[in-house]
Amino acid sequence: MEIKVGTFNLNNLFSRFNFTGEIDALQDGDHDVTVTYTFDDPSNYTIRTFQGRLVKEKPAAERAQIARRILAMDVDVLAVQEVEDVAILNRFAIDDLGSRYPYRVLVEGNDPRLIDVGILSKLPIGGVTSWRFAVHPDDPIVPVFSRDLLEVEVLDAARRKRLFTLYNNHLKSQYVPFGEDPVAGTQQADLRRKRQAEIVASIVEARMRPDSAFIVVGDMNDASDAPTLAPLVGSAGLGLVNALAQPQETRPAKADNPPPPSKAWTHRFKEQGKPAHYELFDQIWLSPALANKQTAAWIDRRTRHSGDGSDHDPAWVHLAL
Repeated sequence: MEIKVGTFNLNNLFSRFNFTGEIDALQDGDHDVTVTYTFDDPSNYTIRTFQGRLVKEKPAAERAQIARRILAMDVDVLAVQEVEDVAILNRFAIDDLGSRYPYRVLVEGNDPRLIDVGILSKLPIGGVTSWRFAVHPDDPIVPVFSRDLLEVEVLDAARRKRLFTLYNNHLKSQYVPFGEDPVAGTQQADLRRKRQAEIVASIVEARMRPDSAFIVVGDMNDASDAPTLAPLVGSAGLGLVNALAQPQETRPAKADNPPPPSKAWTHRFKEQGKPAHYELFDQIWLSPALANKQTAAWIDRRTRHSGDGSDHDPAWVHLAL
C-alpha cells in the first residue's frame, strides 16, 4: 500500500474562541491605565496573552487557505506545527477539513507563545510520547525543547500493527527579539538548536533499532546541511536519509530575483533591501528501513511570496509499504 506522510507549519493556528479586545488609544506618556473585563459567565472565556498582547485567532481567510492546501495534498499522516491546543486542532480538523483526519494528537509543550506540535492522521494512532521535559546534559535544569518532541506510532488500519514511528519537531527559531544583541542572540539560538538536535538523536537512537521504520519530520528552522542539525541528520547511528533532496513542486515557484537555487525549499525570508533567502526548514528524514520504500517527494508551492495562509510550504513523501 502507498502511504503519504507530510509536514506543515500552520503559522499561528490560534483558537477562534478568543474575543477581540478594544482599548481606547492612550495619550502619549500615559502608562497608568487600568483595563476591566466584564463577562456574563467568566467560565466561558479564556484570555490568552503573550508579551502583554492579546492572542488573536487565525484569520478565517488564512485558515481556509491552509485547509485547502491540506485537502489538496491528501496525505495520510500530517505532522503540524504552531497549533495553540488540541481544541483548535480538533475544530480545524472537523470544520475546515471535513473530519478527513479522525486521529488527532497534541500535547501541550513549552512555548510561551502557546504554539505546539501535533499530528493529523487518517490511520490509527498507537503509543504517544511527549519529550517536552527532556533536558540537555550541559543545562540539566531547563527543558531543551522550545516546544516538544512528539513521538507517535502510526498503525495499519486493518491489522493495527505498527507501520512506523513519527518524530515531530519544531526546533528553536532564528528570530532574535528586538533590542537584543543580534550576534549574541543568533549564537544562543544556534546553540539551543544544536542541543535540541543532539537530544532528538539520542532519544531516537535509544528508542529505535537499526532496522526500525521511523521518520523524523518538522520545522527544523535551519538548512538541512547546517552545522546545528549535524548531530541529528549526520548521526551514523541513525543513518537518516533526506527524503526532500529532490522534490517535485505542485506549481513553479513565483518569479523572484534571484530565483530559488533549487526546488528544495519551504521557507522564504527577505530583509528590506536584501535578496531573499530560500531554505528547506521543513524537513522529512527517513530511517534506512524506509528510505528504499520512498517513491516520490512533493512540496506544495505558494502563489505569493508572503505565503498562502502560512509562511511555510508543506512537504510530503510517498512510501510503498
